[in-house]
Amino acid sequence: MAEKLVIIMVNTDPRNGEELGAPFFQATVAAAMDYEVEVICTAISGQLMKKGVAEKLTVKEGSPKNVYEFIQDAHGAGVKFFCCSPNLDLFDMSEEDLIPECSGIVGGAYVIEQVMEDDDIRVLTY
Repeated sequence: MAEKLVIIMVNTDPRNGEELGAPFFQATVAAAMDYEVEVICTAISGQLMKKGVAEKLTVKEGSPKNVYEFIQDAHGAGVKFFCCSPNLDLFDMSEEDLIPECSGIVGGAYVIEQVMEDDDIRVLTY
């Protein structure tokens, strides 16, 4: 059985709030089930790792909880978040711009290595 879940958010557009609930909810559930969980935000989803972005977003209009609170819940359950390195240039960010829940910056080689070289990992993409 796999020990680790890697969720790659690459096509989840922050402008479509309804797309943001499932990856964070599933990450939280997997962490609560004692799996090691990493969420890697890349491409358009990389914006979610920038301070101030997720706080302005909701999964559903009128929801009392913003997307940043979903990220905080997942992080509190043990989920590690990463920003893909090209996002820094793409969205004019520096490491100082990243939310505190972001554990660091990873590159394409890290993502490929996680997916291809470890048989104890399962991957979900959004």
